[in-house]
Amino acid sequence: MKIQELLPFPEAKVTFKLSSFKQVPKVAGCYALTTFENNILYIGLSDNLYSRFQQHLQNSEKVLPTKDGKVVWFYYMEFNRTNLPKLERTWINSFLAKHGTLPILNKINSPI
Repeated sequence: MKIQELLPFPEAKVTFKLSSFKQVPKVAGCYALTTFENNILYIGLSDNLYSRFQQHLQNSEKVLPTKDGKVVWFYYMEFNRTNLPKLERTWINSFLAKHGTLPILNKINSPI
């Protein structure tokens, strides 16, 4: 599934590399890790996108190539902390409806 298919669309993005972390705001939001071609590999939420971006960079599973490609982009959307789980679940449900499975780097489903 392409990132452009997510609604609402997370328009902000940075390259998934260490030199980009200062561009990510320290706010709550949902995000997706995608390949260069914008294929979604992971969907998540965080109370602090800045910190979560850095955590993912330290996770070899997120940094190394998968069978579906390598993470190149970190798309994100600032969002109200109270409604974060609902937005994440909406995005994951869209992916599930199209593919019948979670994105390759997601290990568990959203609780809501």
